[in-house]
Amino acid sequence: MASEDDKERPVTIRADQITKLYGEFAALSKVTFEVRKGTVCAFLGPNGAGKSTTMRILTGFLSPTSGRAQLLGRDPAVAEQRRDLARKLGYLPESGPLYREMTPFEALSFFADVRSVQKPLAAIDRVVEQCSVGEVLHKPIYKLSKGFRQRVGMAQALLHDPEVLILDEPTSGLDPLQIRDVRGLIRELGRDKTLLLSTHILQEVDAVADEVVMVSEGRVVFTGTKEELKEGGTLEERFYALAGGKKKEEAA
Repeated sequence: MASEDDKERPVTIRADQITKLYGEFAALSKVTFEVRKGTVCAFLGPNGAGKSTTMRILTGFLSPTSGRAQLLGRDPAVAEQRRDLARKLGYLPESGPLYREMTPFEALSFFADVRSVQKPLAAIDRVVEQCSVGEVLHKPIYKLSKGFRQRVGMAQALLHDPEVLILDEPTSGLDPLQIRDVRGLIRELGRDKTLLLSTHILQEVDAVADEVVMVSEGRVVFTGTKEELKEGGTLEERFYALAGGKKKEEAA
């Protein structure tokens, strides 16, 4: 349960009754949650639960059929507000938005110019060190492993030092050592930024999250701390139950 101090922190991310329909199929149904400033929130759910759709709506890449998203008091579905929000938001899709023919240095230089980053070389040096991509800085991105591409994507999301970070499966494709480094970076960033990261990996929740929002079949089935999620069983048992595992097993 959130402490009184937590409740005094401003809400940075809010989803209010978000529904997304594709024809008669509801990818999301009345998804509602909020994330307060300085929180690392895991957006947990099985594959196909609606995590990426929610991320795209929060960042303005998709518009909801109904309901409303807000980040830092701005509505990403409104073009003028989305442009203002872009200066304060970092987004890492599951497949990072990278120009494959560029080198990481060229891509970061391009994004620094697009975002009008002050002191771009200093900003590039900062994210190269944070994301440990120095050894591949001048290699074409198409020649990099998926793990390195993911780390370069993380670097571009951090380049303009955003207040809010939305990360879609940030450790996808990384080896165990890289996963440990990225989780350490997430914990460090969570000291003064708001992070929402989608994942289906329970160890990730345990390692980095303060709060958890869990979705299943497009609906929110849990909101609270990871300690509250563990009440009544292990993370694996609770995940299985909340995702409807028992019901599906009985129906099989």
